Amino acid sequence: MFTTRKSRAERTAAQAWDHLSAAMAAAGETARDAGKQAADAADRAGRGTRALADRTSTLADKTSRRSRKLATRVDKKSHKLAGKASKASHELASRAGGAADEAWARANAAAGALAGNKPGRPWGLIAGVGLLGLAAGWVAASTARAALERQAENEELELAETAVVVTPTYEEKQQ
Repeated sequence: MFTTRKSRAERTAAQAWDHLSAAMAAAGETARDAGKQAADAADRAGRGTRALADRTSTLADKTSRRSRKLATRVDKKSHKLAGKASKASHELASRAGGAADEAWARANAAAGALAGNKPGRPWGLIAGVGLLGLAAGWVAASTARAALERQAENEELELAETAVVVTPTYEEKQQ
């Protein structure tokens, strides 16, 4: 009827462990599938290249100079196609590898969270914001200093324009 905190904690930990296990298994399956797809694409490209090379050599043996030129063109095209197929298979493998890496990173983060580890602070972002604040403060201080200097110059000019020069004169006393 009443459940204790310990059993709740154990149940929560068991559920978290189940989710973590599922995430790790999914990451492994994703990586395995990506590897299979890349291997299949490379195998298909290799078979196509071999078949084209076999046809090219047979034509070169049986025909004249004209057929040799044709065979050379076919050979070049087969190399191009093999290169494209190889490039496509590498791209497919790298995409799948990226998905597998992301899955592993998330699974490791989940394992760290279950172990009680806190994620690290984003020091790069903190330093960037600090530098941005420093730059903004410097700009504000420079602007304020320039404005005060301009104001002082304007006051000096105004004072110089409105100043009255009084020269003392000496009058003699009359007796």
